[in-house]
Amino acid sequence: MRVLALTSLVALLCGCEAKVDDLQVFVAEVKQTTPVSIEPYPEFSSKPLFVYSAQELRSPFQHPRNMGVEVQVASQPNCAQPDFKRAKEPLEKFGIDALSVTGVFTSNGKKWALIQSNTGSLFKATVGNHLGLFFGQINNINNGTVSFTEMLPDGAGCWQKKQATLTMLSKAGENNV
Repeated sequence: MRVLALTSLVALLCGCEAKVDDLQVFVAEVKQTTPVSIEPYPEFSSKPLFVYSAQELRSPFQHPRNMGVEVQVASQPNCAQPDFKRAKEPLEKFGIDALSVTGVFTSNGKKWALIQSNTGSLFKATVGNHLGLFFGQINNINNGTVSFTEMLPDGAGCWQKKQATLTMLSKAGENNV
């Protein structure tokens, strides 16, 4: 009985051989009749030689130093003017809409505000420091609110004072004015 089962199993397995002769013939025929076309390499033209002659100038990969916009002062007598000769502080590089208060702390009896710019930089400022593009000066720091006075040009050579605030609740671009 075992011999009969074993011989029938071997006969079954021999009958399962794959017949791929027609497939091999088809593949060989396609390989012979298909033309091979390889594009030639492109011709590259040489560019004219460039001579760099700006060694004395500032590198384009370095930040410019002290290259602020020169302000034309057309002042009229007896009207408010900002101090144009004062050195700019770091927070004066940003517009008010690009600043937000992230915290307030007291050190040695002096209140400080942590102000973050839209670039992610964090600055500390206290009463008297300047911020914004329009000569803003901090007047008061109280409970997460920074009050300051800006000087806006009126177009006739004078400058008008305007009160504004930055709060901890507002993000950059949402400041109360």
